[in-house]
Amino acid sequence: MSKQIPFLFDIPTVTELTDKIKALLEKNFVDILVEGEASNVKRSANGHIYFTLKDAGAQLPCVIWRNTAQRLGIDLMDGQQIVVGGDIQVYAPHGRYQMIVGLVQQAGIGKLQQAFEALKAKLKAEGLFEDIHKKPIPKYPKRIGVVTSKTTAAFQDIRSTLEKRWPIAEVLLYHASVQGVNAAPEIVKGIQYFSTQQNVDVVLISRGGGSLEDLWAFNEESVARAVFECEVPLISAVGHEVDFSISDFVADLRAATPTQAAVFATPDINEVRMLVEDLHRKLEMHTSGSIQYYKDRVASLSKSYALLAVQQKMKLAGNEVARLKTQLRQEVERILTIRKHTIEKLSQSVVNQNPNTPLEKGFVRVWQQDRWIRSKKDYDSGTEIKAQWLDGEIIFK
Repeated sequence: MSKQIPFLFDIPTVTELTDKIKALLEKNFVDILVEGEASNVKRSANGHIYFTLKDAGAQLPCVIWRNTAQRLGIDLMDGQQIVVGGDIQVYAPHGRYQMIVGLVQQAGIGKLQQAFEALKAKLKAEGLFEDIHKKPIPKYPKRIGVVTSKTTAAFQDIRSTLEKRWPIAEVLLYHASVQGVNAAPEIVKGIQYFSTQQNVDVVLISRGGGSLEDLWAFNEESVARAVFECEVPLISAVGHEVDFSISDFVADLRAATPTQAAVFATPDINEVRMLVEDLHRKLEMHTSGSIQYYKDRVASLSKSYALLAVQQKMKLAGNEVARLKTQLRQEVERILTIRKHTIEKLSQSVVNQNPNTPLEKGFVRVWQQDRWIRSKKDYDSGTEIKAQWLDGEIIFK
């Protein structure tokens, strides 16, 4: 028979053991930092954010209380590589521990580069980079959607380039952060907005140059998949010529700079004007040539009759030819009139979109810090004003 070993100390209850673990963890893991991938992100009805921070070997439950989430102004999404800071807390009723997060920031460059290469390989294996998925960019867009921050130089470059190259297009801006933890979710919402609304012909996503951390929002998996699923042709222009992002590989077209994206998205209005004029000349030349050809043909046939019988038949045919000739001339003139009207209408539309037309009528354009002030809300009373007429300009301080 086995002997029962006497206990020399009290056996703790589950609650007592959990209290000891709680005291040990909460005392020694205060204000710590940990890095990982955010997953299973959920926002409760009362504003708290629950998510799991994970890596290849483990998972850590995390929570950001509503007040902290409001203070940080964050909008987490699954797949973001982040560093979080906070305290470890043990929730005794469930016998589990979690991290109470008070800080969220982007992960370091080493981890980001690894994440970049891993995601690039993953999406390439799935076929998201294949040319077969690339949609053609429209030649003559009427409306252009831009997803970027309204305060960036990138947006100013895009807008000024579009005003010079293709001023007849309407530009719709979806303001989104282009850097930081909130950037990826906001960029995704902007892409999805244009994709769902179908209210533009082409979409540009863009920001200027920077470090890998600065550009990281465009390397997030959520952004890459939003780009791939976008129903509207999309151009990615992130950073400078040497910078490549995941969104560049997935997009229908990659531009090296924001300015180049505007160039790729539109034709040059001056080239279009020259093309219209050239087509007009060719139409007139071809129409006049066709009429003269049939005139010469009829004249040649009228002189080639050898027999009277044939001559009589050809006389009748000549009358028919004359009738057809008149009908042809009328038809050609009708077509020419329609074509001229269409070309004149298009030319007038191009002229109407000339940004200098109001100046030619005597209006004044107001500038502040090289920005055209189109609305009262854009006016800054503390900044000097440059008033521009057609024949000159004056600066008011």
